[in-house]
Amino acid sequence: MILPTKHIPQNEALIGVGATLLSHLTGPMTVSGLWERLRSEPNVGTFERFVLASNLLYLIGAIDIKDGLIVRTAS
Repeated sequence: MILPTKHIPQNEALIGVGATLLSHLTGPMTVSGLWERLRSEPNVGTFERFVLASNLLYLIGAIDIKDGLIVRTAS
């Protein structure tokens, strides 16, 4: 589910959802603000997938939390 496979396309794998998340994270945002921006994206789907992709991005160091806001750490 993290990486694409023969049965899970790239845009539906968590790494693809994370890429969508990063493309919408243009500046520091709250979790709820980012979710509102992404909830209509078909590959994000549910809040659960949004949270899992956010956790993945945090674990690999692509995003961080500063003063209660999600920020990009890598360009």
